[in-house]
Amino acid sequence: MKFFSTRDARNIVGFKQAVLDCIPSDGGLYVPDDTDDLRRWIYYTNEKTTFASLAGALTSAMINDEFSPVICEAIATHAFPKDPVFRQLDKNLFILELYHGATGTFKDFGVSYLTSALETILQMDGKKAILLDATTGELGACMAKAIGGKKLLKSVLLAPKGKLRGIDEKSFVWNGGNIYPIEIDGTEQDCHKIIREIFSDKQLVKKFSLTVANTANIGRLLPQSFFYTFAFSRLKGITNGDIFYAVPAGNYGNLVSGLYGWRMALPVNGFIVPSTPELTLDAGGNCMVMNSMIPLEKRTAADPASPSNIERLEQIFKANSLMLRSFVYPAAVSEKEIEAACKKLFMQYKVYADHDTAAAYAAVLKRNDVAAEEDGAVVLVARDSPALSKDFLMHNLGESPAMPNNITEAFKPVKLDKAPIAPEDTDSVISILNSLNLF
Repeated sequence: MKFFSTRDARNIVGFKQAVLDCIPSDGGLYVPDDTDDLRRWIYYTNEKTTFASLAGALTSAMINDEFSPVICEAIATHAFPKDPVFRQLDKNLFILELYHGATGTFKDFGVSYLTSALETILQMDGKKAILLDATTGELGACMAKAIGGKKLLKSVLLAPKGKLRGIDEKSFVWNGGNIYPIEIDGTEQDCHKIIREIFSDKQLVKKFSLTVANTANIGRLLPQSFFYTFAFSRLKGITNGDIFYAVPAGNYGNLVSGLYGWRMALPVNGFIVPSTPELTLDAGGNCMVMNSMIPLEKRTAADPASPSNIERLEQIFKANSLMLRSFVYPAAVSEKEIEAACKKLFMQYKVYADHDTAAAYAAVLKRNDVAAEEDGAVVLVARDSPALSKDFLMHNLGESPAMPNNITEAFKPVKLDKAPIAPEDTDSVISILNSLNLF
């Protein structure tokens, strides 16, 4: 499998380059070039197939032109010690819980896979690299769990003062670890601005071998396509009808990765998603991407600090426009409908649903016109632990689940002895990167 930029289809690279130098020079985002038919791997799975085994097989099938099957299996085995949880709620409704990893968020899977793949690539090439990201909690907590023990990879994390979470002191670079946290005496937007400024200088990116751990990196996004194959492996012995996935909107990463799975022959009949200003319905009731009205050449470069996958979604629509306009089903849902969906999930199925999961279920209820087949199945994708949405659940249900110990630990506030830097002090961050360049 090769990858090309959303801004220039002639800019084609392999998996290795796409994850190491993840932001194309033309300002786009890397997307898969091939539409490999992985049917024989997908249909081989069953309810006993572990997520790690499935991910190893699919990785090997996708990038076997660069890595041996043994290496691909090793990447996945190291990345995925736990499976997602797949449950049947009633005859037609299922839930895929992606929050049973180290920090209680779906990001555990993608970040763990990316760091495992990067460490393997760096070992093969005899190189080192630095991940430069902003965090207000979740990504930093995931990174602390995923990057531990890596010898060739370091993470520099920028966070607003007081927002660092889940990083043990032994993980700090100055204590022998491989995470360098930096507090900014400002906002999350100030952190993003510094990262954008650094990534805009291609000489700095090359000098420090910089990449990111958010979904601007295709190596973080691609493993999310495995979620849907895992669900299918559990579904295929239960249903013979249509299969729909209900996904939260977020930054469209889960929707895009699901569509990548479809392009690689995953059996699926559609995706239901809460509509947004960027992804909505046209006058004919078909899905449309509003950004498509702005030519690519008139847009700013893709954001390495806070990415949106809407441009990747546009690229899929462009290649498969007629099919996708009746394949992705946005639904406009109000806050009142989201709250009602949260209550229904709890009253009917004893499911605690965070705001995003409740919004996805509200969209299912709204799009009953496409997902009401008697023998069909709807899989509700739950990204984050409901324990992280205590206020929302208390407001709607009057109760919330207990916080698991691992999540409590993962989101424990971090206190740094180092003084925060000024909001526009990019030079100090560059100086820190320089100190790590020869680690």
